[in-house]
Amino acid sequence: MDIDIEKRAIMRISWRIAPFVIILYFVSFLDRVNIGFAAFSMNRDLGISSYAFGIGAGIFFIGYFLFEVPSNLILHKIGARIWIARVMVTWGLISGAMAFVRGEHSFYVLRFVLGVAEAGFFPGIILYLTCWFPARYRASVMALFMAAAPLSTALGSPLSGLLLEMHGLLGLRGWQWMFLIEAVPAVMLGVATFFYLTDRPEQASWLPEAERDWLVATMEAEKPATPRHASHNPLAALADIRVIALALIYFGTSAGLYTLGLWSPLIIRAFGLSSLATGFVNAIPAGISMVAMVAWARHSDRSGERVWHVVCPAC
Repeated sequence: MDIDIEKRAIMRISWRIAPFVIILYFVSFLDRVNIGFAAFSMNRDLGISSYAFGIGAGIFFIGYFLFEVPSNLILHKIGARIWIARVMVTWGLISGAMAFVRGEHSFYVLRFVLGVAEAGFFPGIILYLTCWFPARYRASVMALFMAAAPLSTALGSPLSGLLLEMHGLLGLRGWQWMFLIEAVPAVMLGVATFFYLTDRPEQASWLPEAERDWLVATMEAEKPATPRHASHNPLAALADIRVIALALIYFGTSAGLYTLGLWSPLIIRAFGLSSLATGFVNAIPAGISMVAMVAWARHSDRSGERVWHVVCPAC
């Protein structure tokens, strides 16, 4: 009986939460890296050099880095429903404002502010998923969530290339249309998030009582025992050697991910392809990686092995 309840609960939770957060991350990643497509003509129109473009593309992550931990602490206090909705609406508005950049300095400012606005979304969703999925299911569900990044590249690259073809419509350049149109879903989904997400399993009125009770009991049982006088200082957690080691691992994989995400459209375009053709070519490795990462994570869940499932792809 308990096994049947568990299967039904996980299936219901998966269908309720996973598709929605995948869509959120899809839009998030698209707004984060579409700058690579905008650079086709934006750099020339505004007199932005490749060096200045690199600074502007990278300064996003300074704002993101500085506000990521504070953002997640706020989410933990007030709940994902309100905070993720705030994140999405503000990043959508700022991403749309990128259409009105006038030079290097406004480019730098808006990219930094976009990083601040979006900080906490990715780790916030990861934290949110750990509140809803027991440990034995997390690798698979998190892989599905993170697959939205290559999916965003696979589908978003041709879309961005197509939007660049709108150059001249209503007096706007193609890259301006791209920023404006691709910002709209973030704002709309931010509003939807406020009404759709449920902060905690105890509040899940959409789960039958037996399944909700099973989930609450399971998640409570998985919480580690905390000593009465344990420190809750975030700075102490950041100094933990395990946190530092994991951060360095993620630093390495992210360096490769965003180098490709930001620069590969320009590299591919240099071979003489059109904007649309560049989008399709840029989508090829992302489509392959999306399938591979989901299959790899499921294998990790089935085998229970984690370390080598990280080491091999990183190498």
